[in-house]
Amino acid sequence: MKLDKSKIIAVRTNKTVYKDGNLAIKVFDEGFSKANILNEALNHARVEETNLHIPKLIEVGMIDGKWAIVTEFIEGKTMAEMMEQEPDKYDEYLERFVNLQIEMHAQECPLLNKLKDKMHRKISETELDATTRYELHTRLDALPVHKKVCHGDFNPTNIIMNNEGIPYILDWSHATQGNASADVARTYLLFCLAGDTVNGDKYLNLFCKKTDTAKQYVQKWLPIVAASQSVKGKPEEKEFLLRWADVVDYE
Repeated sequence: MKLDKSKIIAVRTNKTVYKDGNLAIKVFDEGFSKANILNEALNHARVEETNLHIPKLIEVGMIDGKWAIVTEFIEGKTMAEMMEQEPDKYDEYLERFVNLQIEMHAQECPLLNKLKDKMHRKISETELDATTRYELHTRLDALPVHKKVCHGDFNPTNIIMNNEGIPYILDWSHATQGNASADVARTYLLFCLAGDTVNGDKYLNLFCKKTDTAKQYVQKWLPIVAASQSVKGKPEEKEFLLRWADVVDYE
């Protein structure tokens, strides 16, 4: 398989995505963790067994000495593009976005890694002091254990609406099974990181209303999720996330 720059459709940190016919090829930079790449492919294959619409995994291999994940290419627009191009329909798209996340949380995928285990590991890797880490570990232990499919990076850029209007969910590298409110806290933080707290609040209110979830319950997850995200976060995001993680009176 020969790839050239004319086929590039997205460039992300440590990876480049190409379109080759009806295939999407995600090529990782040299030195990117092989274990993380294989874990992403395994997550993808496992989630394919649920009732969710996701691109089919075709192949995992090497291209020009770099690891690559090859999936079916879904023709369409991301929900983020649709929100930007049709601002008058933003609220309608946001509702579809929330409905899709609720549909995802209704799924179970028993072989995915457990969200709590991942969070504990990430908290231990943060730059926070021992007292704060202990507090976060304790709070995490006190929160209920669930087995819902959690995406870990659920945002409008990872939803593609195909030409028939069917939403496909992309990028399962952070998928786990666990508590839906942790996944919602992560999405809320993504809105905040993008500087869009107004729509972040709108999103959170909508999710809580539709699922009859207390907002305070989601907020209990915010410092834990922020601490976890700070480990892999971009340098410019780290300070923001660590401030969230270090808050004592966070509700």
